Amino acid sequence: MRIVRFLYKKKMLWGVVKKDIVCVLTQAPFNKISIGKKHILFKQVKLLAPAQPSKIILVGLNYTDHARELNMKIPKQPVIFLKPATSLIAPGQDIIYPEMVSRLDYEAELAIIIKKKAKNIKASKAQEYILGYSCLNDVTARDLQEKDGQWTRAKSFDTFCPVGPWIETNINPCALKIASYLNGKIKQNSCTSNFIFSVPCIVSFISQVMTLLPGDIISTGTPPGVGPMKPKDKIEIEIEGIGRLSNKVIANRSIK
Repeated sequence: MRIVRFLYKKKMLWGVVKKDIVCVLTQAPFNKISIGKKHILFKQVKLLAPAQPSKIILVGLNYTDHARELNMKIPKQPVIFLKPATSLIAPGQDIIYPEMVSRLDYEAELAIIIKKKAKNIKASKAQEYILGYSCLNDVTARDLQEKDGQWTRAKSFDTFCPVGPWIETNINPCALKIASYLNGKIKQNSCTSNFIFSVPCIVSFISQVMTLLPGDIISTGTPPGVGPMKPKDKIEIEIEGIGRLSNKVIANRSIK
């Protein structure tokens, strides 16, 4: 099932995509999926980011092939960090290249959308708390990350977290092909079977640190092949069973 959050006639709605139509939901999908009688052609809607999270939590190093690429030791526990909700953007929305940044990187990631409040849950119960999965681009100011020595500024600019195009509820996250394409050329190409920490492990671990709320987003790390983008570039994140998330990069607008 593909769940979308979208605009139609200036109104924000939730729906389920069925071929070329969107079946409108009577309520947000976190308590239950309740499909109403209204249907809209998919081409008539404007997709929004498929969640409104209180927080966005990401895992730093979670692919064995990425660890080999960086010549880094396998971590014993997930390394986590946050992006603010203000970094979130929709499919098709522009990524803004900040003036203070000299290198802006893409990072293809599988995102988890939380379904219900979770605190101190066991890994064996984690699936009960997951609504579904989406594509995420962990846009990173690489030069600032290296300069600062910690990641907050480098990860937190507005537009640095594209997510979409929807939430897919009917996939197994254990062995999904994941790739990124810069201007149509493949740059990252891996599989979630290379995860160091599984989806249930990540959700359980984070729930022991902070309370997860409906709509929160957890991102699961990036495979090897990250690299720089520049204004006018088109970056696409593709995950098997979900689809493609596409955004363009634009130069920063003048500061007023």
